[in-house]
Amino acid sequence: MRIRAFAIVLIAAYAVSAGATGLESLEVFVKTVKTGHADFIQVVTAPAKDGQASRAKTSSGVFEFFRPSRFKFVYKKPFEQSIVADGQTLWLYDVDLNQVTARKQAQALGSTPAALIAAAPDLRTLQADFTLADAPDQDGLQWVLATPKAKDSSLQSVRVGFKDGALAVLEMLDSFGQKSTMRFSAFQANTPLDAASFQFKPPAGADVIRQ
Repeated sequence: MRIRAFAIVLIAAYAVSAGATGLESLEVFVKTVKTGHADFIQVVTAPAKDGQASRAKTSSGVFEFFRPSRFKFVYKKPFEQSIVADGQTLWLYDVDLNQVTARKQAQALGSTPAALIAAAPDLRTLQADFTLADAPDQDGLQWVLATPKAKDSSLQSVRVGFKDGALAVLEMLDSFGQKSTMRFSAFQANTPLDAASFQFKPPAGADVIRQ
């Protein structure tokens, strides 16, 4: 199965005071970083099964966002795929299959990493869908643990790691024990972006599935 389920995420970097906790870093991030651009590398690891070792898949690409409701995640390797949120619709485009899936954005996000990082204007909004708590420092990072409140969420938990005030790592664990780790680099915070660049038009001849 190709990697995209965990792709709906937002990334940013910003300055915070020294010694800030993960939760404090998240609060400043949500309030102050309105646009951003970064590269990412994602590793999805399936749990060990039937005595076999766990399997890992790696993908990479670029991400841009325009808070609070526009973002795009463009996978370049190993498969070309795009996830674009234009504020109304969430588009998933598989280049190889020439297939587009469209869902209403408000219904599709919910208790997801995108809602946690991209959609909310403040911490209070996040706390309506997540239980947020500081997690112990690890690997030189300050961590926030976000647990979805929805009982039917496909995620068990999300951890967000910050280093020196910048968002560094996003870890997601789903209900099947599959773990996705995203690491970010070359981030540009509050860079000028055009909201119109987050519009998506299905390519000619693409199979469009609306859910």
